[in-house]
Amino acid sequence: MSVMVHMLMAAALLCSLSGYMMFTREILGLLAEFTPIFVCSAIACIVYFCGLAGFLLPGSAAVLAAGIILFFFFLLKKIRNQSYGNFHISPFQAGFAVGSLFFFQLLFASRLVHYDNFSHWAIVVKQMLNTNAFPDAASALIDFKNYPLGSSSFLYFICRFAGNSQGIMLAAQGALIFSCFYAMFGVIREKKRFLLFAFLAAGCSLLSIFNITIRITNLLVDFLLPIYTLVLFVMIYRYQRVIKKACICIIPVAGLIMIIKNTGTIFAGIGFLYLIYVWLKNKDKSFWKNGLAVLLSVGAAFIPYLLWNIHMAVNFQGVENKFEVFANNLHGITGGKSPEEIRQIADLFVKSVFDITSRPAMGILGVDAAAILASVFASALLNKSWNLWKALIALNMVLIGYYLGILALYVFSMPLDESLRLAGFERYASSIVVLFSGGLVLCATVDLENSFYYKSGEMPDYRAFKTVESKDRYQKGIIFFMALAITLLMSEYNGMQTIRRSYKMTLPYKVYQVTGDRWFSGGKVDENRYLFYASDVDSQVTDYYLQYIGRYMLYAPNVDGICAFYEDNLIHLLSSYDFLVIVESDGDAKHLMQKYFGVSGKEGIYRIIHSNERLAIELVE
Repeated sequence: MSVMVHMLMAAALLCSLSGYMMFTREILGLLAEFTPIFVCSAIACIVYFCGLAGFLLPGSAAVLAAGIILFFFFLLKKIRNQSYGNFHISPFQAGFAVGSLFFFQLLFASRLVHYDNFSHWAIVVKQMLNTNAFPDAASALIDFKNYPLGSSSFLYFICRFAGNSQGIMLAAQGALIFSCFYAMFGVIREKKRFLLFAFLAAGCSLLSIFNITIRITNLLVDFLLPIYTLVLFVMIYRYQRVIKKACICIIPVAGLIMIIKNTGTIFAGIGFLYLIYVWLKNKDKSFWKNGLAVLLSVGAAFIPYLLWNIHMAVNFQGVENKFEVFANNLHGITGGKSPEEIRQIADLFVKSVFDITSRPAMGILGVDAAAILASVFASALLNKSWNLWKALIALNMVLIGYYLGILALYVFSMPLDESLRLAGFERYASSIVVLFSGGLVLCATVDLENSFYYKSGEMPDYRAFKTVESKDRYQKGIIFFMALAITLLMSEYNGMQTIRRSYKMTLPYKVYQVTGDRWFSGGKVDENRYLFYASDVDSQVTDYYLQYIGRYMLYAPNVDGICAFYEDNLIHLLSSYDFLVIVESDGDAKHLMQKYFGVSGKEGIYRIIHSNERLAIELVE
């Protein structure tokens, strides 16, 4: 595609998204903060349904076209009614937009590095873009076929029309993340109290500390799950007096959570529990009607998840997937693990959970302590009864239940070798710590809002403080929390910059320099057999990192890796492959390549020529 076509398609995509947001604001009357995440989640679910039905591309094109039509319809309506003059941007919205642009320009310039991008998240999106269909049971490129395709559907929609580069993929996922953060500010009712925005901004920025293991410069979804759940909390809180509206706006958000990842049902369930609590708490005349709305909302949100399970049962019969426990593999209820192995897993798990030097443990202790001190301070000095302590108890119960669930995952479902080293523990723990901390920050924001002596509108702005001293503390609070938020965001930004600048030192870059990033169309796959050669530093070959990168870059399922050649087995080894890809060369490789095949053995792709007389290889220019 030419640059002009790319620009036109990107403009059409922006118009389409804007059209849906205008429609949502006009018809549903949602808060401005909730509109982007509602629209993005709804589009992801619709594209997901189209993928399940087998018309991913036509369905996505229809979604794009409908959004463009809505955009021009509402634009003309505003012009006709001369209502475009009502459009205004608050200082917070302007600041959020500018801050987001800094991160988006960095995402566009970033490239994929994390292992799991190549083992699943990125290769799935790449296959969807190449085939315009969901992976099926015969998709040799995809190892973990039972992972739902919720976020992947949204990434497909954006990349299909804006471009398929790694930067576009990262920016598309970034759109979901920043839409979630923007939605969290919907918890604030008094829009003129800038201290509330500064406090919540600092709290949201704090969440990035627990996301360092994951960062947003990759397509992993462990950060999406908790912040999506926080959005559910905010939506339900803001519409607790009109619970039917809450039920409507959470459907696409909760529905998408459950198809982002298999564990998404846990996070959605936490949101549903809060919805039920709010319903039971507000026993008005419409109690039973609201109960029916809650039931229908939860049922509707479960539809994407149920359809995925049906899709897996029908189209993936006999396909073994990660974390899936089969009856014929079980020895009792322990997933084939002996009592001694279970004890080892449990001991390591307990040690990891209570390791106070770990980031999750420090986060839990720190946030717990801060919440307790804040509650005591509000009661003793402000004479206010905050609800923060109630949220603290509830979220600690959620935290305990979640950790027990992780332990059950390691004992009953995960393969033994991964269980014995608690594979992925820090990421799983970081997810719940983000939810735990974010939930307390949101509650503290509401408590702070309710602690002002005057409510907005009760007094003129210049008299909206009890005393001059309270106004001075208010202004100093804004400065402090804004400084904290900016400092934390700059730390995150600089961390992302460091990752981007060090890309040329990474294995994905080295592979890319040799193979390039191949894209096919019409479902074509490179069926050639490739053998990749590189050193095994950081176990990059033995843990299959090199091979997954090779599969992604070449779009070829038949990729093996090796970190050393053995002279007596060299000819036999190479005779099983069509190409040799040397990513990192060394003296031994160069010596053997020169001795047996007369080639330099430098980094590059070598075609292996099979003949009756002898094996030969040549460098592919």
